Amino acid sequence: MATSSSSSWRNKYWILRHGKSIPNERGLIVSSLENGTLSDYQLADQGVIQAQLAAEKFRKELKDANIPLESVRICYSPFARTVHTAKVVASVLNLPFEGSQCKVFEDLRERYFGPSYELASHDRYPEIWALDAKDPFEQSEGGESAADVVSRLVKAMEEMETLFEGCAILIVSHGDPLQMLQTILNAAKEQKESSFSNTVSRLEAVKVPSILSKHRNFALETGELRAVV
Repeated sequence: MATSSSSSWRNKYWILRHGKSIPNERGLIVSSLENGTLSDYQLADQGVIQAQLAAEKFRKELKDANIPLESVRICYSPFARTVHTAKVVASVLNLPFEGSQCKVFEDLRERYFGPSYELASHDRYPEIWALDAKDPFEQSEGGESAADVVSRLVKAMEEMETLFEGCAILIVSHGDPLQMLQTILNAAKEQKESSFSNTVSRLEAVKVPSILSKHRNFALETGELRAVV
């Protein structure tokens, strides 16, 4: 799990992979924004339960850290499965989903794997991960490379650090983006703070093949919550 000194970041961060979704149940890859935002691809019943359990765990961790609910911000991907997850969490925490404490970030969206993978069997994921391990800067048939995804995740982190201060931020996103985010956060903590102007520049500095190629080391289960910073 990634950690950082309290002075490095303006906020504390948790990540949550969406609960088990209808695409998960059907064994489908749904990675385009066009398909991903369809209500047909929101959470399955089991995923709703996973999101509720994650919310309860998050509430306990906040309480243990003496963090008030007023400080919570839920930042989520625009895909149906992540919106659904974020709504469930907000409901459990009794936070208004349409209020200022919940915000959609398009840069937290699912990795687009490319047209030949879209709506194909999820048994094809290992093909993409093998390519990542070989060269995380190479795109797969019109899809996003691991490096492409990391670039927009860095933008999302920069925006959150600009918008919020002293908050407990829950990032609700997807498997590949969240394992990549953990990868760069974990690598950035090894960088000497004095060498960089801010934490975001440290994230940019670790966007290199030897680091990004290992993002599968940080895989999450559906509905899994982790504190990262």
